Amino acid sequence: MQAQATAAAPQPAFVDFEDVWLAYNQELLAKQQFAVEAINLRVREGEFIAIVGPSGCGKSTFMKLTTGLRMPSRGRILIDGQPVTGPLKISGMAFQAPSLLPWRTTLDNVLLPLEIVEPYRSNFKRDRAQYAERARRLLARVGLDGYADQFPWQLSGGMQQRVSICRALIHEPRMLLLDEPFGALDAFTREELWSILRELWLEQRFNVVLVTHDLRESVFLADTVYVMSKSPGRFVVRKEIDLPQDRDLEITYTSAFSDIVHELRSHIGAIRKPGAAATTGATP
Repeated sequence: MQAQATAAAPQPAFVDFEDVWLAYNQELLAKQQFAVEAINLRVREGEFIAIVGPSGCGKSTFMKLTTGLRMPSRGRILIDGQPVTGPLKISGMAFQAPSLLPWRTTLDNVLLPLEIVEPYRSNFKRDRAQYAERARRLLARVGLDGYADQFPWQLSGGMQQRVSICRALIHEPRMLLLDEPFGALDAFTREELWSILRELWLEQRFNVVLVTHDLRESVFLADTVYVMSKSPGRFVVRKEIDLPQDRDLEITYTSAFSDIVHELRSHIGAIRKPGAAATTGATP
């Protein structure tokens, strides 16, 4: 008789935090004072996650750990099955401040990672025309066709942030890390960039880790939202976003969307109360 088929093995995690703790220096470690503690997280390849929580909870610290800019005091971090031992070359990053170089044009700002990241760096002079064409296509994709030769001071804040996102994606990273990338923008521009980012992600399916204070932003963009406790930060709620993959801004006016936002807000409200335990909510 034919043997019964075994269950499929679980998909390996692309991002895997195994009981990660971080103290910022040896003195704090000796005092057992941690910025984040007991972080366990498994993110599927191609998944878009968002991290929310009260100010100072450790969201940006988590980002530094994910990029390899900080090494954990305890535990282990694997990205694509490999231990993180230093800054990652397979990731792109964008922050609240675009940080464009004012003496470089839009095109040259976007090309910057290709000048410093291998294997592109070694071939940059030879392949510059090819890379420039890639950059122009990316700029057109985010609505900046015709702005390649403009300088940062000639662009609005929203335009500069689009350039920043293009710069983060130009070397086709497998993971994009976003730390409050739209926080300084007006509501209309912010929502426009949500749609652009979501479309780029649907087309290319790179991993995304988004840190944000905006609950609507987290629910619109992410597959899964994690809520962090007050410092020392740990994940206390994991919420899968049960909305269609193909989303437009109209969904933000639906009751299903509002219900998820209100649920997340209630978790954060409970965490912010004086004396709230660090383990408020459901552990992921």
